Amino acid sequence: MELLDMLTKALIGDEGRTVELAWENGTRTRFHAMWLRDNALDDKTRSAGNGQRLITILDIPAETRIAAASIKGGALEIGFVPEQKTVSFPEAWLYAHAYDRVELRKGGWTADVVQCWTRATMQNSVPRGAYAAARNDRTVLREWLSAVRTYGFAVMDGLPAESGALCKVSDLFGYIRETNYGRWFEVRAEVNPNNLAYTNLGLQAHTDNPYRDPVPTLQILACIENTVEGGESSVVDGFAVAAALQAEDPQGFRLLSSYPARFEYAGSSGVRLKAKRPMIELGPDGELICIRFNNRSLAPTVDVPFAEMDKYYAAYRRFAELIEDPAFEVTFKLEAGQAFIVDNTRVMHARKAFSGSGKRWLQGCYADKDGLLSTLAAIEHDFREAAE
Repeated sequence: MELLDMLTKALIGDEGRTVELAWENGTRTRFHAMWLRDNALDDKTRSAGNGQRLITILDIPAETRIAAASIKGGALEIGFVPEQKTVSFPEAWLYAHAYDRVELRKGGWTADVVQCWTRATMQNSVPRGAYAAARNDRTVLREWLSAVRTYGFAVMDGLPAESGALCKVSDLFGYIRETNYGRWFEVRAEVNPNNLAYTNLGLQAHTDNPYRDPVPTLQILACIENTVEGGESSVVDGFAVAAALQAEDPQGFRLLSSYPARFEYAGSSGVRLKAKRPMIELGPDGELICIRFNNRSLAPTVDVPFAEMDKYYAAYRRFAELIEDPAFEVTFKLEAGQAFIVDNTRVMHARKAFSGSGKRWLQGCYADKDGLLSTLAAIEHDFREAAE
């Protein structure tokens, strides 16, 4: 926090229900008594070990008020009644958590670190990392994980070109999510496959497994052998495409984000997967949360009113056209010992068709983004503490 962000004054208002803080940079922020009490940082309210609350909202008196407020040693000291409890809030913490703002706060937890991209901005700067370096150097691992968080995908070089090597990628930050496809699955041409991914046909840009609830939030694809003509991998930033659709056709964006699509998969014995979620999912604050787009597993849409179905399908078609627009596509060809990871809630991946001669053998698996974000946050925390 900069010097100009220091607290200069604290004024109790609304009969103790609020406190208004004045800062040296001229801004003013207000906090409610109940909010401050619920978010108190003392060891009777929060565990010193993990920061989790030790009380419930019902443990706080409904008539909680602020009886005293003063600035002492770079902190705001608040006296609450009727508990007769005094709590200290560091001014840096208050400034970071201020919710009394004129400007609109960016939606969600990660909106300030996500950067949308197109072919023009990303084709020549695909984020990459070397496996050995990422495994042995936390600075390299932090940069690679941060790229996944920011751009929704990254390539990793230097893996062993052997079966199961993709697990080494997930081991860097978390755990594999096992599904009906197994701990991992093979991606190569097969005779009479039960999934189009196992042919040499090209695949439209898509997100995986929208018929699951929740969807796997990360997918890893590792190359063991690739001597075919064609078969390039490509990725599309679904958030960038959704933003383009919203700018071009706000009504179409509203339809795809307001009404659920249905997805299903029944290609294996004993498996019947179904989910009902919108193609463009938004949070209550308007943040883009998830893109679900997979023509192969889209079931009949029955949740859109008759009066809007034509417009819904027009929006769906336009969304698909934008996804297929080369301006949004970044391509690269995986060689043996390379892998790439995608945020399956955001980035769509595709494959170009390849020839019948030669061999193309990839393996894929799923993991979850919470593990990656947790590992990255822990590394960033350690780096900040070391720098202080």
